[in-house]
Amino acid sequence: MSSGDLIGKQTGGWPAKKRSFDLNEANATKAPDNYSFEGAPPRSIPAPELPFDLHPVPKVITFDCYGTLVQWYEVLLHEIESTLSAHHRTDANAGQILESFSSEAKRMTAEKPHRLYKDILRSGFDTAFRQQGIEPGADEVERIANSPMTMGPHPDVPDALRRLRERYKLAIFTNSDDDLISPTVKHIGVPLDYVITAEQARAYKPSRDLFEHAYRAMGVTADETIHVAMGMYWDMKARHELGFRGIWVNRRGENGNPEWLPYAEVEDVGQAANLLLPS
Repeated sequence: MSSGDLIGKQTGGWPAKKRSFDLNEANATKAPDNYSFEGAPPRSIPAPELPFDLHPVPKVITFDCYGTLVQWYEVLLHEIESTLSAHHRTDANAGQILESFSSEAKRMTAEKPHRLYKDILRSGFDTAFRQQGIEPGADEVERIANSPMTMGPHPDVPDALRRLRERYKLAIFTNSDDDLISPTVKHIGVPLDYVITAEQARAYKPSRDLFEHAYRAMGVTADETIHVAMGMYWDMKARHELGFRGIWVNRRGENGNPEWLPYAEVEDVGQAANLLLPS
């Protein structure tokens, strides 16, 4: 089965059923006033205390994709910097443009009717560049909008997912489109049992609609899952409101939001796997 065949579907013995961290999140997570997109000096994240609460035993470990599993920030910043270089704008800041896009995306993903994420990427980045006095070409906007298809996994991810697959079913819950996420899933290189997209749910995280759609599609309850994600606003907020277990992957050394506790905090997906696979 190809990676595209997994989108919205299940493999193995499952019953046949239909199926960033950004600066907005920095505000939501009460980041320091002097926070910049490039990041304050990373704070030390203590090793999580074991054991993690594995009762009831989860049937599915669910993951956010962009940022959590694959290199969202690294790829987008590279694409933005390439565009700035082409326009000879050494005075503009790639991080600020990505911040502006994130603000636009947060607004547009909350709107109805549902818009495809590719359209949000196009419109959001076009607006973000223009706010910096840059008029990007249609080809430049399209290149950035398609860049999620090129994103590879963080180095810790493939081994962690392979270890987790020995005990659990694995799923991705993503604010993406089916065709946009399919190549990304292939780049990850580890079979996944479900890939649930915003296109399928007709809703974006942190809306409960995406999560509830996903649980119906997988034939499980929220209590039978643990959600692993980098997004504080997009994922941990929803996790808190819906009351299921979560692990925050704090790759950027940010400050979490205590109002959305309880969640475990780790530095990467490898540490999350250690929590979920105690010896």
